[in-house]
Amino acid sequence: MDLADTEEEAAFRSRLRRWLGRALPGLPAPPAPDDWPGRRTYDTGWQRRLYDAGYGGLHWDAPPARRLIFLEETERAGAPYVGANFVGLLHAGPTIAAEGTDAQRERWLEPVLRGDEIWCQGFSEPGAGSDLAALRTSAVRDGDDYIVTGSKLWTSHAQVADWCELLVRTDPGAPRHRGISWLALPMDAPGVTVRPLRTLAGTDEFAEVFLDGVRIPVANRVGAENDGWRVTMVTLSFERGTAFAGEVVACRRDLERIAAAARAGGHWDDPALRSALGRLNAEFRALWRLIQWNASEARHTGGPPGAGASVFKLRYSQARQELYETAARVCGDAALDLDGAWTADRLSSLSYTIAAGTSQIQRNIIAERILGLPKGG
Repeated sequence: MDLADTEEEAAFRSRLRRWLGRALPGLPAPPAPDDWPGRRTYDTGWQRRLYDAGYGGLHWDAPPARRLIFLEETERAGAPYVGANFVGLLHAGPTIAAEGTDAQRERWLEPVLRGDEIWCQGFSEPGAGSDLAALRTSAVRDGDDYIVTGSKLWTSHAQVADWCELLVRTDPGAPRHRGISWLALPMDAPGVTVRPLRTLAGTDEFAEVFLDGVRIPVANRVGAENDGWRVTMVTLSFERGTAFAGEVVACRRDLERIAAAARAGGHWDDPALRSALGRLNAEFRALWRLIQWNASEARHTGGPPGAGASVFKLRYSQARQELYETAARVCGDAALDLDGAWTADRLSSLSYTIAAGTSQIQRNIIAERILGLPKGG
């Protein structure tokens, strides 16, 4: 497989670099991490600039190779990350683009691309742990609405979100994976309560969401009733397959900085450290090639990333943890300072073997769908 840029892709890369060179110097300073109204304004403002320049739809309305070029170049240039736009641009938006009706795509996609609306993710629940199919939030049909009752946990950016991609149980008598539906929840609906959660690093990007008899129109269901598990697998394939592409580029940049810090701090004579840095360099180069392979497969099949996304997610989660553990070795006692270099990254990396499907779940997917091993009894 030829992974080099085509002539057209190289021209796109060059145009994007020139635009970033003009756009980035005029950006205001980013707000404080816990200033969520400020972060929303900052993140959506950058998304609007991308949209106005013709780059807003690259997260799903573009060939996979061009999408990766966009992610690679914006990260290398130090452009703002998707931030509060994360769920809408990388999860809900691609899912609606792939599974929604014409009316749903017309209603929801353009506001995400323009930076007008923010989405959050309502998948995990307090009693389900890593077993997403054990969710119990109920949705009872009442005419043209569902009446939804339950709660969600680890709901990213719920404090500033306009919409939530919500998983609910519409048929409690069906087998676990067959009674689930995917709904778009308006976060200002009566009966929705948001309570922020503070993480190990002191941030509060996650929240609990409580749903007390919330009415959601049936027209907000993406996919058929009780077909939500399949739709969710589309969402998760995007999350595991290409949503982390920009982070891989960021990790490669941090790896260079960690190596420079090791040289400056007198740690370069440690052969074990040099070996660890060399292996991580090879890991992240290979992970980038795997992203390209997954994107190429999606282009040829015409669908979302397949089971190969789980291969990427499994290894990337571990490599990211190893990267920032190595940074802690270089930093020494300073690694305990929450304001120190890479400390927040090290703490957040602990969640990566859980987020977007635990590593144990990814191993099951790889075993069953790629290796053809039988399901456990």
